[in-house]
Amino acid sequence: MAIRRRSTATVGTEPGDDPHSMGNKQTVFTAQQLDAYQDCTFFTRKEILRLFHRYRDLAPQLVPLDYTSKPDVKLPYELIGSMPELKDNPFRQRIAEVFSEDGEGNMTLDDFLDMFSVLSEMAPRDLKAYYAFKIYDFNNDDYICKADLEKTLNKLTRSELTAEEVRMVCEKVMDEADLDNDGRLSLEDFQHMIIRAPDFLSTFHIRI
Repeated sequence: MAIRRRSTATVGTEPGDDPHSMGNKQTVFTAQQLDAYQDCTFFTRKEILRLFHRYRDLAPQLVPLDYTSKPDVKLPYELIGSMPELKDNPFRQRIAEVFSEDGEGNMTLDDFLDMFSVLSEMAPRDLKAYYAFKIYDFNNDDYICKADLEKTLNKLTRSELTAEEVRMVCEKVMDEADLDNDGRLSLEDFQHMIIRAPDFLSTFHIRI
């Protein structure tokens, strides 16, 4: 699992919890695996195990209960996008694409944990802003251009605005946020814009 972030939260287990299993003799992860997941996410061991079972429930015939041998399992986007937390989100496919190793929305368990970690309430603003930028960068060129903004706005409003209204809003955003006037938003431009959006943290998250 690629280490993308490190938790600053207190980690541990509840009294009486088996950190490796879910209330039975079945071992899901080794202690080393759980330590690594804690280092790479903002979750406790108990939350990691809960998310593992959320992942497994999507396709129990594909996901084994024993992950100590690091099985090569990847769930298709169709299953990921059907989750209650994502199915009504207009950006569900982009979210899955950005967090999946293959870039197509098909997720390993590591990808799944990464996604929930960044979208959790514990993740800091700068990390959320970084991934929001990647999600809105539809053509994956490391900038948010006018076309990206138009797609983002259409998804946010569920295509309720006219083409002229979309154009006007995009021009206003560019005028205010494009600090170097190059006609596109860099990550720095985007982060500066997010600072002025106090409700960003409350909207860019899903609960586990």
